[in-house]
Amino acid sequence: MQIYLSFLAAVLYVACFFLSGQRSALASGLTVSAWLAHGAALWSQIFFDDGLRVGFAVMLSSALWVSVLVYWLENQNYSLDSLKVLLLPSAAAMVVLPVFFPGKLITLVGKTAMFPWHIAVALLAYSTLTIAAFHALVMILQDAHLHKLRGNQDAHWLNWLNSAIERLPALMTMEKILFRLVLLGFILLSLTVLSGVIFSEQVLGVAFKWDHKTLLSLFSWGLFGILLAGRQWRGWRGKTVLSITLGGFLTLLMAYVGSRFVLEVLLHRSMT
Repeated sequence: MQIYLSFLAAVLYVACFFLSGQRSALASGLTVSAWLAHGAALWSQIFFDDGLRVGFAVMLSSALWVSVLVYWLENQNYSLDSLKVLLLPSAAAMVVLPVFFPGKLITLVGKTAMFPWHIAVALLAYSTLTIAAFHALVMILQDAHLHKLRGNQDAHWLNWLNSAIERLPALMTMEKILFRLVLLGFILLSLTVLSGVIFSEQVLGVAFKWDHKTLLSLFSWGLFGILLAGRQWRGWRGKTVLSITLGGFLTLLMAYVGSRFVLEVLLHRSMT
Protein backbone atom coordinates (compact mmCIF):
# COMPACT_ATOMS: atom_id res chain seq x y z
CA MET A 1 0.00 0.00 0.00
CA GLN A 2 2.80 2.42 0.85
CA ILE A 3 4.27 1.98 -2.63
CA TYR A 4 0.97 2.87 -4.29
CA LEU A 5 0.49 5.87 -2.00
CA SER A 6 4.02 7.11 -2.70
CA PHE A 7 3.65 6.96 -6.47
CA LEU A 8 0.14 8.43 -6.31
CA ALA A 9 1.51 11.41 -4.38
CA ALA A 10 4.38 11.77 -6.88
CA VAL A 11 1.96 11.81 -9.82
CA LEU A 12 -0.22 14.41 -8.10
CA TYR A 13 2.81 16.58 -7.34
CA VAL A 14 3.83 16.45 -11.01
CA ALA A 15 0.29 17.44 -12.01
CA CYS A 16 0.48 20.39 -9.62
CA PHE A 17 3.80 21.37 -11.17
CA PHE A 18 2.24 21.70 -14.62
CA LEU A 19 -0.45 23.91 -13.13
CA SER A 20 2.17 26.33 -11.74
CA GLY A 21 1.20 29.95 -12.17
CA GLN A 22 -2.52 29.13 -12.01
CA ARG A 23 -3.96 30.08 -8.63
CA SER A 24 -7.08 28.00 -9.17
CA ALA A 25 -9.24 25.73 -7.06
CA LEU A 26 -7.98 22.79 -9.13
CA ALA A 27 -4.31 23.56 -8.42
CA SER A 28 -5.02 24.06 -4.72
CA GLY A 29 -7.08 20.88 -4.53
CA LEU A 30 -4.39 18.82 -6.25
CA THR A 31 -1.77 20.19 -3.88
CA VAL A 32 -3.85 19.20 -0.85
CA SER A 33 -4.56 15.76 -2.34
CA ALA A 34 -0.86 15.18 -3.05
CA TRP A 35 0.04 16.30 0.47
CA LEU A 36 -2.53 13.97 2.06
CA ALA A 37 -1.32 11.02 -0.03
CA HIS A 38 2.27 11.90 0.89
CA GLY A 39 1.35 11.98 4.59
CA ALA A 40 -0.42 8.63 4.38
CA ALA A 41 2.61 7.13 2.64
CA LEU A 42 4.93 8.49 5.33
CA TRP A 43 2.74 7.08 8.08
CA SER A 44 2.81 3.62 6.54
CA GLN A 45 6.58 3.88 6.00
CA ILE A 46 7.43 5.00 9.55
CA PHE A 47 4.99 3.33 11.95
CA PHE A 48 4.79 -0.43 12.48
CA ASP A 49 3.31 -2.54 15.24
CA ASP A 50 6.70 -3.54 16.59
CA GLY A 51 8.80 -0.49 15.78
CA LEU A 52 9.64 2.55 13.69
CA ARG A 53 11.55 3.05 10.45
CA VAL A 54 13.49 6.31 10.39
CA GLY A 55 16.16 6.43 7.69
CA PHE A 56 17.72 9.27 5.72
CA ALA A 57 15.11 8.87 2.94
CA VAL A 58 12.23 9.15 5.41
CA MET A 59 13.80 12.30 6.86
CA LEU A 60 14.09 13.91 3.43
CA SER A 61 10.56 12.89 2.52
CA SER A 62 9.24 14.31 5.82
CA ALA A 63 11.02 17.60 5.15
CA LEU A 64 9.35 17.98 1.76
CA TRP A 65 5.99 16.96 3.25
CA VAL A 66 6.16 19.81 5.77
CA SER A 67 7.53 22.13 3.06
CA VAL A 68 4.48 21.57 0.87
CA LEU A 69 2.18 22.33 3.80
CA VAL A 70 3.99 25.58 4.62
CA TYR A 71 4.03 26.57 0.94
CA TRP A 72 0.28 25.96 0.65
CA LEU A 73 -0.53 27.92 3.82
CA GLU A 74 1.73 30.85 2.98
CA ASN A 75 0.38 30.93 -0.57
CA GLN A 76 -2.99 31.90 0.88
CA ASN A 77 -1.44 35.21 2.07
CA TYR A 78 1.35 35.79 -0.44
CA SER A 79 1.74 34.97 -4.11
CA LEU A 80 4.21 32.09 -3.94
CA ASP A 81 3.17 30.23 -7.09
CA SER A 82 6.67 30.58 -8.52
CA LEU A 83 8.01 28.37 -5.72
CA LYS A 84 6.10 25.46 -7.25
CA VAL A 85 8.69 25.05 -9.97
CA LEU A 86 11.35 24.42 -7.30
CA LEU A 87 9.39 22.68 -4.56
CA LEU A 88 7.01 20.29 -6.30
CA PRO A 89 9.55 18.34 -8.41
CA SER A 90 11.62 17.86 -5.25
CA ALA A 91 8.55 16.64 -3.36
CA ALA A 92 7.70 14.21 -6.18
CA ALA A 93 11.22 12.74 -6.01
CA MET A 94 11.46 12.55 -2.23
CA VAL A 95 8.06 10.91 -1.67
CA VAL A 96 9.21 7.78 -3.53
CA LEU A 97 12.74 7.72 -2.08
CA PRO A 98 11.79 5.63 1.01
CA VAL A 99 10.47 2.93 -1.33
CA PHE A 100 14.06 2.31 -2.46
CA PHE A 101 15.80 3.20 0.84
CA PRO A 102 13.34 2.23 3.61
CA GLY A 103 15.91 2.28 6.40
CA LYS A 104 16.18 -0.15 9.28
CA LEU A 105 13.48 -1.02 11.78
CA ILE A 106 13.97 0.50 15.23
CA THR A 107 12.30 -1.82 17.71
CA LEU A 108 10.02 -0.44 20.42
CA VAL A 109 10.77 -3.33 22.75
CA GLY A 110 12.18 -1.96 25.98
CA LYS A 111 11.49 1.67 24.96
CA THR A 112 9.23 3.98 26.90
CA ALA A 113 6.22 5.84 25.54
CA MET A 114 8.49 8.89 25.09
CA PHE A 115 10.41 7.28 22.24
CA PRO A 116 7.88 7.83 19.38
CA TRP A 117 7.33 11.42 20.56
CA HIS A 118 11.06 12.09 20.54
CA ILE A 119 11.31 10.79 16.99
CA ALA A 120 8.27 12.79 15.86
CA VAL A 121 9.57 16.07 17.31
CA ALA A 122 13.02 15.45 15.82
CA LEU A 123 11.50 14.86 12.37
CA LEU A 124 9.41 18.04 12.63
CA ALA A 125 12.45 20.06 13.75
CA TYR A 126 14.57 18.81 10.88
CA SER A 127 11.75 19.30 8.40
CA THR A 128 11.03 22.88 9.48
CA LEU A 129 14.69 23.89 9.36
CA THR A 130 14.99 22.26 5.93
CA ILE A 131 12.22 24.55 4.76
CA ALA A 132 14.09 27.51 6.26
CA ALA A 133 17.26 26.54 4.36
CA PHE A 134 15.32 26.14 1.11
CA HIS A 135 13.70 29.52 1.72
CA ALA A 136 17.13 31.09 2.34
CA LEU A 137 18.42 29.72 -0.98
CA VAL A 138 15.46 31.26 -2.79
CA MET A 139 16.21 34.58 -1.08
CA ILE A 140 19.82 34.40 -2.26
CA LEU A 141 18.61 33.96 -5.85
CA GLN A 142 16.15 36.80 -5.36
CA ASP A 143 18.85 39.11 -4.00
CA ALA A 144 21.16 38.27 -6.90
CA HIS A 145 18.32 39.02 -9.31
CA LEU A 146 17.73 42.42 -7.74
CA HIS A 147 21.44 43.26 -8.03
CA LYS A 148 21.49 42.27 -11.72
CA LEU A 149 23.90 39.37 -11.17
CA ARG A 150 22.35 37.26 -13.90
CA GLY A 151 25.12 36.54 -16.40
CA ASN A 152 23.77 35.72 -19.85
CA GLN A 153 20.23 37.06 -19.81
CA ASP A 154 19.45 35.53 -23.20
CA ALA A 155 19.64 31.96 -21.88
CA HIS A 156 16.20 30.37 -21.94
CA TRP A 157 16.45 28.70 -18.53
CA LEU A 158 17.74 31.93 -16.96
CA ASN A 159 14.87 33.99 -18.36
CA TRP A 160 12.49 31.39 -16.93
CA LEU A 161 14.20 31.63 -13.52
CA ASN A 162 14.12 35.43 -13.55
CA SER A 163 10.43 35.37 -14.39
CA ALA A 164 9.77 33.04 -11.45
CA ILE A 165 11.78 35.20 -9.04
CA GLU A 166 9.99 38.36 -10.11
CA ARG A 167 6.70 36.87 -8.93
CA LEU A 168 7.98 36.35 -5.39
CA PRO A 169 7.00 38.69 -2.54
CA ALA A 170 9.39 41.50 -1.58
CA LEU A 171 12.62 40.50 0.16
CA MET A 172 11.46 41.99 3.46
CA THR A 173 8.34 39.82 3.34
CA MET A 174 10.42 36.77 2.47
CA GLU A 175 12.71 37.57 5.41
CA LYS A 176 9.74 37.71 7.81
CA ILE A 177 8.64 34.27 6.62
CA LEU A 178 12.21 32.99 7.05
CA PHE A 179 12.39 34.09 10.68
CA ARG A 180 9.02 32.52 11.45
CA LEU A 181 10.37 29.24 10.09
CA VAL A 182 13.67 29.55 12.00
CA LEU A 183 11.90 30.36 15.28
CA LEU A 184 9.56 27.37 14.94
CA GLY A 185 12.45 25.10 13.95
CA PHE A 186 14.56 26.33 16.88
CA ILE A 187 11.77 25.59 19.37
CA LEU A 188 11.32 22.07 17.96
CA LEU A 189 15.08 21.49 17.88
CA SER A 190 15.33 22.65 21.51
CA LEU A 191 12.70 20.09 22.48
CA THR A 192 14.60 17.43 20.52
CA VAL A 193 17.91 18.22 22.23
CA LEU A 194 16.25 18.43 25.65
CA SER A 195 14.50 15.09 25.29
CA GLY A 196 17.72 13.55 24.00
CA VAL A 197 19.64 14.77 27.05
CA ILE A 198 17.06 14.10 29.77
CA PHE A 199 15.55 10.89 28.45
CA SER A 200 18.53 9.49 26.58
CA GLU A 201 18.71 6.13 28.29
CA GLN A 202 14.92 5.70 28.51
CA VAL A 203 14.10 7.05 25.05
CA LEU A 204 17.09 5.96 22.99
CA GLY A 205 18.01 2.86 24.98
CA VAL A 206 21.65 3.95 25.44
CA ALA A 207 23.46 6.13 27.93
CA PHE A 208 24.02 9.73 26.84
CA LYS A 209 27.31 10.15 25.04
CA TRP A 210 29.15 12.90 23.24
CA ASP A 211 29.22 11.42 19.76
CA HIS A 212 29.41 13.35 16.50
CA LYS A 213 25.61 13.47 16.14
CA THR A 214 25.20 15.06 19.57
CA LEU A 215 27.97 17.60 19.03
CA LEU A 216 26.75 18.62 15.57
CA SER A 217 23.15 18.91 16.80
CA LEU A 218 24.21 21.17 19.67
CA PHE A 219 26.35 23.26 17.34
CA SER A 220 23.44 23.69 14.94
CA TRP A 221 21.13 24.58 17.85
CA GLY A 222 23.66 27.20 18.98
CA LEU A 223 23.88 28.74 15.51
CA PHE A 224 20.11 29.15 15.22
CA GLY A 225 19.98 30.55 18.76
CA ILE A 226 22.66 33.12 17.89
CA LEU A 227 20.77 34.02 14.72
CA LEU A 228 17.53 34.70 16.60
CA ALA A 229 19.37 36.67 19.30
CA GLY A 230 21.19 38.72 16.67
CA ARG A 231 17.93 39.48 14.93
CA GLN A 232 16.26 40.53 18.21
CA TRP A 233 19.03 42.69 19.68
CA ARG A 234 21.24 43.62 16.73
CA GLY A 235 18.72 43.73 13.93
CA TRP A 236 20.65 41.29 11.74
CA ARG A 237 19.48 41.13 8.15
CA GLY A 238 20.63 40.21 4.67
CA LYS A 239 23.61 37.99 3.92
CA THR A 240 24.51 37.42 7.58
CA VAL A 241 21.08 35.92 8.23
CA LEU A 242 21.19 33.74 5.11
CA SER A 243 24.71 32.49 5.81
CA ILE A 244 23.95 31.47 9.40
CA THR A 245 20.68 29.82 8.36
CA LEU A 246 22.43 27.69 5.75
CA GLY A 247 25.35 26.97 8.09
CA GLY A 248 23.01 25.76 10.83
CA PHE A 249 21.09 23.59 8.40
CA LEU A 250 24.20 22.01 6.86
CA THR A 251 25.48 21.16 10.34
CA LEU A 252 22.15 19.51 11.18
CA LEU A 253 22.20 17.72 7.84
CA MET A 254 25.58 16.21 8.65
CA ALA A 255 24.36 15.18 12.10
CA TYR A 256 21.28 13.27 10.95
CA VAL A 257 20.83 12.67 7.25
CA GLY A 258 24.55 12.46 6.48
CA SER A 259 25.31 9.93 9.21
CA ARG A 260 22.27 7.82 8.34
CA PHE A 261 23.14 7.84 4.64
CA VAL A 262 26.68 6.61 5.34
CA LEU A 263 25.47 3.87 7.68
CA GLU A 264 22.47 2.68 5.70
CA VAL A 265 23.66 3.03 2.11
CA LEU A 266 27.45 2.83 2.26
CA LEU A 267 27.98 0.62 5.31
CA HIS A 268 24.59 -1.18 5.26
CA ARG A 269 24.09 -0.73 8.99
CA SER A 270 21.21 0.58 11.10
CA MET A 271 21.43 3.58 13.40
CA THR A 272 19.35 4.35 16.49
